[in-house]
Amino acid sequence: MRAVMKDGSHAVTRLLRTVRLGLPVSLLLSLGLPSVVAAEDFYQGKTVNLIIGYPVGGGYDTYSRLIAAHLGRHLAGHPGVVPLNMPGAVTIRAANYLYNEAPRDGTVIGMIDQAIYLNQILGTSQLRADAARFNWIGRIVSNGAVLYGWHLAPVKKIEDTFARALIVASGGVSSRLNWLVLNSVLGTKLKLISGYAGTGEERIAMERGEIEAMSQPWPIIKTELAQWLDDKKINLLVQTGADKNPGLEAVPRMIDLARNDDDAALLGLFSTPSTIGRSVVAPPGLPPERVAELRRAFLETVRDPLLLRDIERAKLDLEPLPGEELQAAVASAGKFSPELIARAQRIAETRN
Repeated sequence: MRAVMKDGSHAVTRLLRTVRLGLPVSLLLSLGLPSVVAAEDFYQGKTVNLIIGYPVGGGYDTYSRLIAAHLGRHLAGHPGVVPLNMPGAVTIRAANYLYNEAPRDGTVIGMIDQAIYLNQILGTSQLRADAARFNWIGRIVSNGAVLYGWHLAPVKKIEDTFARALIVASGGVSSRLNWLVLNSVLGTKLKLISGYAGTGEERIAMERGEIEAMSQPWPIIKTELAQWLDDKKINLLVQTGADKNPGLEAVPRMIDLARNDDDAALLGLFSTPSTIGRSVVAPPGLPPERVAELRRAFLETVRDPLLLRDIERAKLDLEPLPGEELQAAVASAGKFSPELIARAQRIAETRN
């Protein structure tokens, strides 16, 4: 609070000084000098809705609620931040809402599936959004998910799936695409099952024997399933991210299974969502000063000792990325060749 007031008072001083010099206030506003004061005037007394594209429970919901609990203190004007779950079509409902319907003034932000850009270039018909045009506010953590199998399943390591079938939950966009590409490129025998509302239901289904494997971010697995890991009730099969999770050097990545350069490039494309991970976005078309304010507040939030305390208590990971860098990373996802994208699209066509 003291920091915001200090910055605000400096902005007011600059404003008065400029007025005394005879410069119009409109010019000062165009230079962005009193941005803290302007942001405080805008957010004072308002509520910010944080749209979560998944149901309650799971990594998206957990990280979204952590940000919502602390972000308001770092926005000028200290608005309340309310998390609102909007599940549907694997966050496409939420993505379409944020892109096409939400107010473009900074009062609505959200967290959508990390595969939003991959889903877009693969031609998902329901998606009515351009991922590169979202205003990316910042990443909380990258997401190197891990496919893990139940201890009673005959598959004990990912290589076993070349000869044996494995029944895998595939509710998320990323996970379903990952398993499809493994089947198509490498010849794994993953039988995909969808329809579960979230990871909580998938875990119950695995205990019941309805499915044999599922995937989640490693920070969630090592925290929420610590007892299962200790009791050896699950086997870690493969990592989906571009980089290995710390401590899982012995567990292969998808790209490690490639048999040639072309397959490695394709598997690399399907690994790109891990860079987005759990990130906060805002609709396109926001005023630049509002985007800057949200990004500033986000960076302060992920450095806030109170949030860091909650992260530590929950035994979660934190790997923040500033909004500007995240925006550039999303834009650079278009570096893949048209031939590679066409091959990926052919694989994705089998998902429906």
